Amino acid sequence: MIRNLRAPLAVTAAVLALAACSSGGTTAGTVTSGSASAPQGDGTLTLGTVLPQTGSLAYLGPPMFGGVDLARKEINEAGGVLGKPVAKFDTDSGDTTTNIASQSVDKLLTQKVDAIVGAASSSVSESIIDKITRAKVVQFSPANTSDKFTTIKDDGLYFRTAPPDKLQGRVLGDLVVADGNDTIGILAMQDSYGSGLADQVTKTAEEGGGKVVERVDYDPKAADFSADVAKIKAANPKGIVLIGFEETSKVVQELVKQGLTSDRHKWYMVDGNMSNTNFVKAPKGTLDGVKGTLPGAEAPGAFQERLLQVNPEITEYTYAAESYDAVTLLALAAEAAKSDAGPAIAGKLVEVSKGGTKCTGFKECVDLVRAGTDIDYDGVSGPVDFNDVGDPSVATIGVYQYGANNKFNAAKAIEYRRGNIDG
Repeated sequence: MIRNLRAPLAVTAAVLALAACSSGGTTAGTVTSGSASAPQGDGTLTLGTVLPQTGSLAYLGPPMFGGVDLARKEINEAGGVLGKPVAKFDTDSGDTTTNIASQSVDKLLTQKVDAIVGAASSSVSESIIDKITRAKVVQFSPANTSDKFTTIKDDGLYFRTAPPDKLQGRVLGDLVVADGNDTIGILAMQDSYGSGLADQVTKTAEEGGGKVVERVDYDPKAADFSADVAKIKAANPKGIVLIGFEETSKVVQELVKQGLTSDRHKWYMVDGNMSNTNFVKAPKGTLDGVKGTLPGAEAPGAFQERLLQVNPEITEYTYAAESYDAVTLLALAAEAAKSDAGPAIAGKLVEVSKGGTKCTGFKECVDLVRAGTDIDYDGVSGPVDFNDVGDPSVATIGVYQYGANNKFNAAKAIEYRRGNIDG
């Protein structure tokens, strides 16, 4: 069954800074110029993907590959980039338990890619970013949300269409407290994604009057989660926040086994485990009333239909729009730079994302670029509008709720725009 994902019913505006203050090094979006070793490009925009075909986020692979493939198809149908079709090589990112991503990057670099789309996992991206940026190749993730990437040293070659975790963490923390949970338990996978998001949820919830009475950062590859859940049970919180990937289905089983069911304690999930496929084997009603958050804007029905023309077997749409926009922005930046070289593309990504004539879709936007017009690409995932460190400065966080069938639909969306607080 195809879910109707990301259809916000209400929008609340808020102001928030997306760029954390930093010192030293070169951070995302700030391109180092004048390098004698900077590649010149060969006239063909060649993309590589490092996206999950296996591992704990494999369920996100089809929508992300679908978004990439749809964008490339539409770009090439519009005449390609720099007069040539966009080339592409796909590889697997695996997860943090393997070395697959590093091997994939090695393969892509031998294939002379100009930009790499991926990874989905923040921890996986952390493990490969140095190798990619040292090669003067752009890394563009549709799904990395770790706050670390805002200030990571990358020679200005790292970008993302997904907003940082501090946004999702703030929305989720506010949601938990607003639902009347003055005591909160957190079960978070122990990595940069899980621990970072748990930190922000804790900060926001406690600023709002809640109290995190127990937090467990667990090994996602553990064979058994009974001891972790027992710690939460001993604290008896009203609300339980689950931050993880596909192993959450096992955590849910243990919660139910120990009597911490969603009708007795309010459960909350995040983008890493919000899925309509991971819980299909759970008894009906297991997730009834469970809420969660997903970064990103609406993925319209028309976009979903176009995706299904590329891959009719897609049933998940999470990060499909962000993947589509990543490829489209890379193509537009290459046109604006009149070069397929990684540093040249990176130097134009901020420019094509904001401040000029608004346009949507590659064909409309590239015609303006070729006419010498400064453009502002508005994507399927939202306005994007990169700030100086490669983060989207306009972001939407969707709030979703599961029904008795263990599937979820949108409840509302909360939009954030960069304000005057940059500390």
